[in-house]
Amino acid sequence: MNVRRDPRVPLTTAAGLGAVAVVVALVTGGSAPVVTAIAGVVTGLLAAVSLIMAASRVVPVHRRQPGAWRWMAAGSLTWLLGVGVRPVADGTPFVLTFADLLMLVGSVLLAIGCGMSVKPPAFTRGVIRQGADAYLGAASVFAVAWVAVLGPAFRKAEDTGAFFVALALPMVCLLATCAVTPAVAASRSGNRVVGLTGVGLLTAITAAEMATALARLDGDTPPLAAGLVVPAMLLVLAVAPWMQEVRPARPLPAALTAATPLVLVAAATLVATLYAIGNSRDAALVIVAASVVLVLLGRLFVLLVETAGMRRLVDVGEQQLRRLAESTGDVVLVCDPCGVIQEVGPGLETTYGYRPDDLAFRPIFDYIHPEDVPAVQALLDRMTDEDDGPEQEGGTRISCRFRAADGTWRPTESVAARHVRDDDLVLVTIRDISDQVALRNQVTHLTFHDGVTGLPNRAYFEERARDVLTRRGAGGTAVIFLDLDGFTSVNDSVGHASGDHLLGQAARRLRSAVRADDTLARWGGDEFAVLLEGGTSGADAQTAIDLAERLVRAVSNEPFRVADRDIALTASVGVAFAEEDLPPGDLLRNADVAMSRAKELGGRRVEVFATHMHADVLRRLEIASDLQRALLENQFAIEYQPVVDLATSRVTAVEALVRWWRGSTFVPPEQFLGPAEDTGIIVPLSEWILREACREVAAWRASSWDIGLALNLSARQIMAPRFVETVAEALSESGLPASALTLEVIEEMLVEDAGEMISRLSELRTLGVRLAIDDFGTGYASLAFLRQLPVDMIKIDPSFVSGLGNDDTLTLLTRTIVQLGNDLGLIVVAEGIERPEQLDLLRKMGCTRGQGYLVARPMTARGVDSLMPTTTLQNTA
Repeated sequence: MNVRRDPRVPLTTAAGLGAVAVVVALVTGGSAPVVTAIAGVVTGLLAAVSLIMAASRVVPVHRRQPGAWRWMAAGSLTWLLGVGVRPVADGTPFVLTFADLLMLVGSVLLAIGCGMSVKPPAFTRGVIRQGADAYLGAASVFAVAWVAVLGPAFRKAEDTGAFFVALALPMVCLLATCAVTPAVAASRSGNRVVGLTGVGLLTAITAAEMATALARLDGDTPPLAAGLVVPAMLLVLAVAPWMQEVRPARPLPAALTAATPLVLVAAATLVATLYAIGNSRDAALVIVAASVVLVLLGRLFVLLVETAGMRRLVDVGEQQLRRLAESTGDVVLVCDPCGVIQEVGPGLETTYGYRPDDLAFRPIFDYIHPEDVPAVQALLDRMTDEDDGPEQEGGTRISCRFRAADGTWRPTESVAARHVRDDDLVLVTIRDISDQVALRNQVTHLTFHDGVTGLPNRAYFEERARDVLTRRGAGGTAVIFLDLDGFTSVNDSVGHASGDHLLGQAARRLRSAVRADDTLARWGGDEFAVLLEGGTSGADAQTAIDLAERLVRAVSNEPFRVADRDIALTASVGVAFAEEDLPPGDLLRNADVAMSRAKELGGRRVEVFATHMHADVLRRLEIASDLQRALLENQFAIEYQPVVDLATSRVTAVEALVRWWRGSTFVPPEQFLGPAEDTGIIVPLSEWILREACREVAAWRASSWDIGLALNLSARQIMAPRFVETVAEALSESGLPASALTLEVIEEMLVEDAGEMISRLSELRTLGVRLAIDDFGTGYASLAFLRQLPVDMIKIDPSFVSGLGNDDTLTLLTRTIVQLGNDLGLIVVAEGIERPEQLDLLRKMGCTRGQGYLVARPMTARGVDSLMPTTTLQNTA
C-alpha cells in the first residue's frame, strides 16, 4: 500500500518514548502491573494527542472522519485513566473495580470511533441485523474460548458469580469488536488504516483483559506480555492517522463480511460438538448454544421479511423501468464486460426493427459504427473495472451510431451504468435521436444558408473569409461582390415571389460560372459574393478579374424567364484583393465599395477596388452627415441661369440651381446632390428650392417681367407621397401661374420606372405645369416617351452643342433633334452655349431657346434684377 507521511508529526519519537518508558520500568525493577500501567499511560496519551492533532490537520476522506478520531482519542484517554489507577484498585476486595469500569467505557468509545472512521455504505443492514451478527460472532468466539480455556477455569472456580463478573469487561470488548469489524472490513472509503488499527486495538484489549481476568481468578499476576500488547497497538494507533492511502485498498466482498458470523457459528458448533462428545454436559455451553439458535432464528425471520420487501421493491422497480423505457422509446440492453448482450429490453423491434432474439448473446459491437467502437469499448472497460471506485457507479453518457435492421446508421445517445444486482454486468440504455439530429442539422443549415437560393448566406461567408485569411494569409485571396442592375423594378412589376424565382435562376447561373473551390454566397437582397482562395502568384489577380467578367456575362447575356416574360438584367461587379494585416471586414467592405462604383458608372462592368474609392465613400458619408445640418442652418442658396430667346435675345425664363456653402467652402453640386438623393434629403431640399424660386419669380412677374421658372426634378422627389400637392401649394402660396413653371426630368428616370413616373408627371401636367425632358438624346427611349407624355419642351444635352462646328456627326445629330422638336411643336432649348459659332449654327438650325456661359453665367437673384432688362446676346458673327 502506497502511503504518504506528514512530516509534522515525529512518529519515530513517539514510538521511541513508548519503548523508553517500558525499558525504564523494567530496569527499575517494576512489577508487571506497574510496567503495564506506565506503558499504557504513555502510549495512550501519545495516541490521544496524535488523533486530536490529525483531526484538525489531515485532509479528511469523508465528513465523519475528524469526529471519529476525536471519539477514539476520548476512548484512549479514558482507557489510560483506567490503566493508571488499576495498580491501586487491584488491592481492593472487589472483582470488578472502578478502573475496570473506566477501561470498559474507554473500550466502548474506541468502538464508536472505529465505526465512524470509515464511510458508511449506501445501504445499511439495519440495527437488528447488525446487533444479531455482532452477538453471533461474539457468542461463537466465546464458545470456542470456553472449550479451550474458559471451561476448565470455570470448573476450578470457587465462586461462579465472581467468575462471570470478572469476564464482563473482555466480553463487552469482544461484542464491540464483532460489531464494528464487518463495517470496517467492507468499507470503500479512501482511508481505512485508522479503522483497522482500532479493530486491532479492540482485539488486543479483549485478549489482554481475558488474560487479566483469568489471572485474577487464579490469584496470579497478569503476564507482562499480555499487558504490553495493548500499548503496542496504541503506538500503531498514534501512527495510523498520518498514513494516507494513495490508492484505496480493495474492500472485502460484501458476501464475505455478511457470511462471517455464520462461519464463526459453524466453527463454534463444530468445536462444541466435538467437546460434547468427549465430555459431560456443560450448562454454560448449552445456554450459549441455545441462545445462538434463538438469535439465528430471529435473524432468519428478519432476513425473510427484508428479502420479501426487497423483492417487492425490485419487482416494482423493474416494472417501472420497463414502463419508462417503453414510454420514452429507449432500448435497454444488459452486456457483460466483453460487450456480449445478455438481456434485451422492450422497444427494440419498434425502434430498430430487430427481434430480441436477433441481438441476444451477440456482441454489441456488431451493431455499433466502426468509428465509434473504440470509444464504446473503452467505456465498457471503465464500467467493469472494480478498481475505479464508486465514481463509476453512476451512469456515463456517450454518443454513437447504432445500425438498424434496414442497414441505416441511427445516431443515438446512450447511458451506461453498472448493473444494480451484478457489478460484472453493464446496463446500457440506447435512445434514438435521429429526429433531434435532423432538426439540429436543419437549424444549422438554415442558420448559414439562404432559403431562396440555397446558397450560403452572409454569416457563413463572413466566417469563411475569416477562416481563409487566418489559415492561408492574404496571398491570392480575393472577394467579388455582384449586384443585379434593375432588380428593384422586377419586384415592383411582377411581384416578390417572381423576384425570388429570378434570384434562384441567377444563383444557378453564378454557381455554374465559379470554380468548385470558390465560395459563392447570397450577401443579401440582389447582391451575391464570391470568395476566391488562391496562391501568391500574380496570375491569381487576373484569374479573379476573368471570373468577375464571366459572372457579368452569365447574368447579362441571356434574359431571365419570369412570369411568362423575358426580363433582361445586367450586373455590376466589384473586386477586392486581400492584403497583409487587412482585416476580413475591410476586405469585404472594399469589394462592396468597388461594386458600388461599378453601379455608379452605369452598371454591366467590373471595377477593381482602389484606395481612392474608399476615400470617396468616406467623403460622401461625411457630406451626407452634414446635409441635414446644412438644411437646418440655411447653408444653401439659389442661383439662376437665364434662358433666352435666340431670335429676339429676350430672357424668357431662369433655371434655378442650388448652391452649398459649408462655412467658407463651396461644395460643387456634383459632390452633394448624389448623397442627398441617396439619403432622401433631396426631398425637403427640393421643396425649399421650389418655394423660394417660385416666390422670387412671382415677384419679378409682379414687376411686369414676363419670365418663367425651370426646375430640375429628382426621381426620389417625384415619387415622394405628396409631391403633386407640394407643387400646388408652392404655386398657390407664391402666386406664380402654373404655366410659368417648367419642371425638367432626365430620360433615364422615365426608363427606370415608366409607369409610376408618367402617372405623376401627368398629374402635374393637369395642374398646368409645363414639362421638359432634360439632356435629351442621351437616353434609351426618347421618341417613345414623347408620344406617351405630353411634353412642352426638350433640352439638347451640352455634349451635342459642344461639338457644333467641329464634329460633323454631332452637328448632324443636333440638327436632327431641333428638326424633330419643331415638327412636334415643342420648344427646343440648347444647353451649354459657350462659343459664338455655336450660337450661329443653332439659329440657322431653327433652335428657339438657349442658355450657357455665352448668354450669362448662373447668378444670384440680385444679379438677375440687374441683368434682365438689358440682356443682349454677344454675337460676334
